[in-house]
Amino acid sequence: MPWSHTSPMDQRTQFIADFLRETLSITELCDLYKVARKTGYKWIDRYLRHGPAGLVEHSRRPACSPNATSKEIVQAFLDVRRRHPTWGAKKLLAIVHKRHPRWDLPGRSTVCDILSRHGMVPKQRHRRKIGHPGKPTSAILAPNDTWCADFKGQFKTGDGIYCYPLTVTDGYSRYLLGCQGLLTTAVKEAKPVFTRLFKEFGLPTRIRTDNGVPFATNTLARLSGLSAWWVRLGILPELIEPGKPQQNGRHERMHKTLKAEATKPSAGNLAAQQRKFNRFRSEFNDERPHEALDQQTPGALYVPSCREMPHKLPPLEYPDRFEVRYVSANGGIRWNNGWLNVSIVCVGEYVGLEEIDDGVWNVYFGPLKLGRLLERHMRIEDVYGRLKRHNV
Repeated sequence: MPWSHTSPMDQRTQFIADFLRETLSITELCDLYKVARKTGYKWIDRYLRHGPAGLVEHSRRPACSPNATSKEIVQAFLDVRRRHPTWGAKKLLAIVHKRHPRWDLPGRSTVCDILSRHGMVPKQRHRRKIGHPGKPTSAILAPNDTWCADFKGQFKTGDGIYCYPLTVTDGYSRYLLGCQGLLTTAVKEAKPVFTRLFKEFGLPTRIRTDNGVPFATNTLARLSGLSAWWVRLGILPELIEPGKPQQNGRHERMHKTLKAEATKPSAGNLAAQQRKFNRFRSEFNDERPHEALDQQTPGALYVPSCREMPHKLPPLEYPDRFEVRYVSANGGIRWNNGWLNVSIVCVGEYVGLEEIDDGVWNVYFGPLKLGRLLERHMRIEDVYGRLKRHNV
């Protein structure tokens, strides 16, 4: 037998019904329902005035407040705000006080509330939060286990043009694989540099970078066009946490030496600056002893990777238990007669979905986990599903 349950509205209705039968006095009726006589008379009065609608709970908000800002003061602030839509509460207070020095004006927070209630504060657009995999935990035990890449801070050469040095090192041996001065940090500038390095030194297992362009973007798994290309080559992108360059400390320490010996002073133009970078790279790899390497040079420890760069990108492969979907030109896939947005970076590629629970799917781009799809959160009338960002 289920538990009996009555709401306050049901009890008031029963109270009035017993009152109308006139079998009990008001005192006995209030004792029966365990309410004060004042409360009993209140509900009887409301019923007699408004009928059954009077038994509905009324708002307890006071009709007026003695501390409320007067209407003329509120109107004064609104008038000034309309004339100066970009002025804040402090400026409005100064103007209104200057015009009406005898008024007892409210505080700054109250003025902000007044503007907000009257729709005069523009709503801020909230930036979506992108999950992060957290601190890199992979061990660097041999050459080409992890390459480290970054852009050393830009600077101007003698002709006034900015130079953006792209640097790549081997995390195990500290070998400076490349130091190329570029005009921008765009993918189209960085990709040829990595292509040359892959052809010369082979492919690493991972590449560790920060979260900036062109290594990462504001999308699922922070995947960018460059890192998506790495995944196609069998290289796993590895990101440090935002604002924590110490997680790529070996590379950052090299930047300190590079800055002191090759950029101060800078060369007259980009070509001359590149010659300085080349001389520094040769000295850093083969002449300069490294304290962390027991005073050996990086060139004495580094050996190229046995994984050669393929002439053609291999297709992404997924286990048989995965559902494989093609990412169309708008960055989405077909899923259960609907449309699911994935990422514009994956256009023209295939993603794999692994069901880990009823209606719960992990979404992968090759070996890289993009996020998690929750089918129960997909509305039937909505053709767009949502991928929940997941910290991998």
